[in-house]
Amino acid sequence: MTRPRVPWIVGAIVTVLVIAIPLYFFLPKNSSKAEEAWANVPTHPVHTDHKGLFTDYTLESGSDVTNACLDCHPDAAQEVMKTSHWTWENGPYELEGRDELVYGGKKHLINNFCIGITDNEPPCTACHIGYGWEDESFDFTQEENVDCLVCHDNSGAYIKKNAGYPADSVDLLAVAESVGNPTRENCGSCHFRGGGGDAVKHGDLDNSLLHPSDELDVHMGKYDFSCTDCHRTEHHDIAGKSISVSMDDENQVYCTDCHNEKPHDDERLNDHTATVACQTCHIPEFARKEATKTEWLWSQAGQDLPQNPHEYLKIKGKFVYEKNVVPTYAWYSGTADRYILGDKIDPTVPTVMNMPHGGIDDPEAKIFPFKVHNADQVYDTVYNYLLQPKTFGEGGYWSDFDWDKANRLGSEAVGMEYSGEYGFAPTQMYWPTTHMVAPAKDALQCESCHTKDDAPGRLDWEALGYQGDPMYYGGREQQLGVAPVSTEEQK
Repeated sequence: MTRPRVPWIVGAIVTVLVIAIPLYFFLPKNSSKAEEAWANVPTHPVHTDHKGLFTDYTLESGSDVTNACLDCHPDAAQEVMKTSHWTWENGPYELEGRDELVYGGKKHLINNFCIGITDNEPPCTACHIGYGWEDESFDFTQEENVDCLVCHDNSGAYIKKNAGYPADSVDLLAVAESVGNPTRENCGSCHFRGGGGDAVKHGDLDNSLLHPSDELDVHMGKYDFSCTDCHRTEHHDIAGKSISVSMDDENQVYCTDCHNEKPHDDERLNDHTATVACQTCHIPEFARKEATKTEWLWSQAGQDLPQNPHEYLKIKGKFVYEKNVVPTYAWYSGTADRYILGDKIDPTVPTVMNMPHGGIDDPEAKIFPFKVHNADQVYDTVYNYLLQPKTFGEGGYWSDFDWDKANRLGSEAVGMEYSGEYGFAPTQMYWPTTHMVAPAKDALQCESCHTKDDAPGRLDWEALGYQGDPMYYGGREQQLGVAPVSTEEQK
């Protein structure tokens, strides 16, 4: 008689379970790469309700609020005063080809938007993390000049006016009682609106990021990140650098602060990470919600034409704004060259204010997406250098519409010679694109850059130093006179 097989089956199952269950619980598991990234997101301090904590204080000025804050946070102002958010400078730097040390930061450098802050302080320093920077006499050593509210207001009602003072309409008590961890509104009140309006400077930072959709920015939309989730902060020193003002990459923010160096399941994609920045594929376009300024012609200012902040203003000239802009791609190793006041220019070609360092022969450089802002700026036609005109206040261009007077006053303020002869020269400025990260499903696909039969793609391979598409001509190591990659290697 045939013996029943059920006991054998049951025994086999029991044996497997006896082995498998301990293995499941005690052997290390392969967590998903997404889970690994979440493990690196920082936690934030527990909020303390400040209502009722200011009953013993008279809050008639921003400085009164600061003094009240310091009673409980005695080290806060001194910490802030050590940061570039307070000093608006960094360095000094030893730059190649220069005999003297150079300082960076908004306090010293010019740009091709509103040009420079010296002698124009009040409207520029409306975004300073302090109170009262009206001219060169501002005291950077006074703790009561530090503005606690600009970063910690949670009421949404705090507004700063010229020289950084609170606007007259602000209820200081209500704002002080609302304080908490910094929000996107806090950071965005200056960083979204730099250059005189929403989306002007940065193509990837504007008010659309206050409440973004998942598709606009996967971090701030789908996952509700605050700015300080990536721009981590210790003792009020906020991580992150932009080559618009900085000449080093210390205390920088990187995707790999959270994500794996090889973040993809497909190894063919991981092979790109040594050469292509994450942002290149994951930020296909910028200015996707609000148009950003891409051209500013100061030479057209002063005319009595119809006023439109996106097209023409008499005090500033003619503008071009664009939406859904495909970035300009360049090699980038994390720092940039810098135009310094007094540097000679060739007025027949664009002067690049902050050319990114890097190249195909630089192993530290990666292909990176940028917004490039084109402008024309006033320069001295005898000395052949860019000028920093006085625009604001008595004698400034915005009042008198007299370039000669504005150039003379501005040159005196920064200690430069002015010949009395001026013209306008083309300039360019690079702005790294790092926000508005699209969901993975909207990232660039292979055919966006790698095309058939040398058809134009998103990347200009020859401009980047390649002989052609590296899928056919090879990567960095195979460049400079090598034969095309074999069909087998392409696979």
